[in-house]
Amino acid sequence: MHETVAEEKRLTAGVSDGDLETLLLIRHYELTVLELFACGEIKGTTHTCIGQEYIPVALNPFIRADDFVVSNHRGHGHYLARYRDEGDVEGLLAEVMGKSEAVCQGVGGSQHIYRDQFLSTGIQGEGIAVGAGIAWSHKFRNRSDIVFVYIGEGTFGRGCVYESLNFAGIWHLPMVIVVENNGIALSTSPHDSMSGTIEGRVRGFGLDYLRVESRHIPAIRELVGEPVKRVRTESRPLVIEFITDRVASHSKGDDTRDSAELERVKRQDWHSRMTAEDCERFERLEQRAVQRMRAIRELVASRKEAVWDEHEERAVE
Repeated sequence: MHETVAEEKRLTAGVSDGDLETLLLIRHYELTVLELFACGEIKGTTHTCIGQEYIPVALNPFIRADDFVVSNHRGHGHYLARYRDEGDVEGLLAEVMGKSEAVCQGVGGSQHIYRDQFLSTGIQGEGIAVGAGIAWSHKFRNRSDIVFVYIGEGTFGRGCVYESLNFAGIWHLPMVIVVENNGIALSTSPHDSMSGTIEGRVRGFGLDYLRVESRHIPAIRELVGEPVKRVRTESRPLVIEFITDRVASHSKGDDTRDSAELERVKRQDWHSRMTAEDCERFERLEQRAVQRMRAIRELVASRKEAVWDEHEERAVE
């Protein structure tokens, strides 16, 4: 199976206000985090998903409450897309600021988050290995739940990725492996670090594969719906490779791309394109997101510093 959705001319066509609100909430959450880091208000490091927000928003309707999501170092959008309706933007911001009432008591920081059926890790490649173990446990216990794992194309330099793909194929694990291919691993292009393609490697393990170039949320959902359903009903592992762009730097100010490439990326950015397409609706919803994040920032900043309580540690079931 190899299907591709090409880019549509109008990204806002058929996109609900709810989806736009989630996109804009994630965008302005990430911008807030960058501002806080510049002010010295962030504990540890942080990596934003600016430019890639539409991917978890598009996939979220396919993720059920008992499905497990394993995220990575660039995972704020994955978390917010899943828990937006439960009002946990404050909890995530408190976590990265090391404040009280945070998701993980303020000691996990930006990269290491655990809540319910969500886990993120800053260690490259670890997520897919952990996800394979969780998927195996689901299958062993005859559960219909599946595991969504987010990784980047740069992770394909790690051996545990291939071990996990191998196990997924051998054991027919109920996994959806989402590869966010933004074309640059920190400062290295895949052309300089990878022989062959991600598709070729995935097919070598007999897994289903989709390539998605679109940023149009309804089109993405139409494409991935049936393959994800097969993962759930037939336990067929699936790899979805999204060809996307990282608008911001790798972490904070470490961007080695030249001006021409950065200009291309900004032109392709869903935010730039949607603003031009549906200015009135977009600006109205964006102002709402800006105001909401401003209020959340003030609220969280006023909280006490987090204090870790070892008696509140939780184990992943």
